[in-house]
Amino acid sequence: MGKVRVGIIGVGNCASSFVQGVHYYRNARTNEFIPGLMHVNLGGYHISDVEFSAAIDIDKNKVGKDLADAIYAKPNNTFEFARVPKLGIKVVRGMTHDGLGYYLSQIIEKAPGPTADIVKILKDTGTDVVVNYLPVGSEEATKWYVEQILEAGCGFVNCIPVFIAREKYWQERFVKRGLPMIGDDIKSQVGATIVHRILTRLFRERGVKLERTSQLNVGGNTDFLNMLERSRLESKKISKTNAVTSQLDYDLGKGNVHIGPSDYVEWLLDRKWAYIRMEGRTFGDVPLNVELKLEVWDSPNSAGVVIDAVRCCKLALDNKLSGSLYGPASYFMKSPPEQYTDVVAHDKTEEFIQTYGGKVDVGGNGKKPAKKIAAKAEAKPNGKGTPNAKPGPRIKVPIKKKAAK
Repeated sequence: MGKVRVGIIGVGNCASSFVQGVHYYRNARTNEFIPGLMHVNLGGYHISDVEFSAAIDIDKNKVGKDLADAIYAKPNNTFEFARVPKLGIKVVRGMTHDGLGYYLSQIIEKAPGPTADIVKILKDTGTDVVVNYLPVGSEEATKWYVEQILEAGCGFVNCIPVFIAREKYWQERFVKRGLPMIGDDIKSQVGATIVHRILTRLFRERGVKLERTSQLNVGGNTDFLNMLERSRLESKKISKTNAVTSQLDYDLGKGNVHIGPSDYVEWLLDRKWAYIRMEGRTFGDVPLNVELKLEVWDSPNSAGVVIDAVRCCKLALDNKLSGSLYGPASYFMKSPPEQYTDVVAHDKTEEFIQTYGGKVDVGGNGKKPAKKIAAKAEAKPNGKGTPNAKPGPRIKVPIKKKAAK
């Protein structure tokens, strides 16, 4: 089925783990269990079919270097689990806009020279899908890059909490250009958000009335350093909060939920510590509290999810689908156009793969959907041969009511 040619915006820790992961698992057997991936062969695309075509950054330490060298350059400080050989892809100088906040500007020196012609680079390299790894709070920079991506004719995977894929305006723009996108804000393999979501859903399904909850996160990577600038945090807090509260069918109240990054601890490097507390009431209004700590290496925790996301985006390109891909976005992202429970989101993504892919390995990590679920925007083409964009974000998850005995 060919290759999945991927361009990267922002060669930081997440990009490093993504590139390392593709190399690390390049020889994986089709039926092998690979941590963090739905399938070794997803819809006909093996992990080794993902290849890098372009890389963009503004850091003097990275611009001009081979991508294989740039992913290890400071201030990157993630776990090194693979030594990637030269890729022949030189990191080019990108646009800054609001992509470099106050704290990052203290440790990053911008590369000299003008911004590269991004549209030309994406076209000339035959890039299929572009992954956005810009720092949190890069609202204007992200929107500028999205315009370049639309002009170049590429699919888009938005890994940061700048809301593109869930917004009607951008959905319509991608449909008009006949291009797919998956967003927004990547959900880690097992991170604070997914753990908090699952526990919240567990409380609801077991009849515990969740009344108050908090999630405090600390880390030592440039993401946490950047988020010391509180003005850049608004979309991140919205994204993480909605991902959790969407699992309830009632409003907790603004004062009863606090979810978001909390502080920067330099010696943690790319590790993240998450502290989650949940307070609720059980039968007889008896209190029930849960408190836990999760420790992860932050960037590798999402790399496998991105490998799956770019392959799903390529399947959409192959099948001439456009606009937001509701199924994959609901499973891979914290702030998709529509929120579902994670079981439903998984089933919808598997259905997407089976509907639009070639031969799929269902003997490895992935499982067949428990039941057939009617596909949404991505499976309902209109008269022009492109799917209808489904308008408006929805974050409410319906709760099935049991019939009285």
